[in-house]
Amino acid sequence: MVSQKATIVNATGLHVRPAGILCEESMKYKSKISFKFKDNIVNAKSVLSVLGACVKAGDEVEFFCEGTDEEEALKGIIELVADGFGE
Repeated sequence: MVSQKATIVNATGLHVRPAGILCEESMKYKSKISFKFKDNIVNAKSVLSVLGACVKAGDEVEFFCEGTDEEEALKGIIELVADGFGE
């Protein structure tokens, strides 16, 4: 398992569009991908779970990837977050 913390930089946080983009990216990988926000562990492959976490701009989350392509998955997710989900 690999993990890394990241700050959500896009102005609107993980609302519908970025949550969908995060899920799409997560689904590209075989690894289990989740993130921790406050005291919750969230499945990054579930749009409803991501939306339910209520992550806002400036919040820090920690991503966890576990599986055969975990390193590649973590790199892809962190790059997506750092880019602000293209916003």
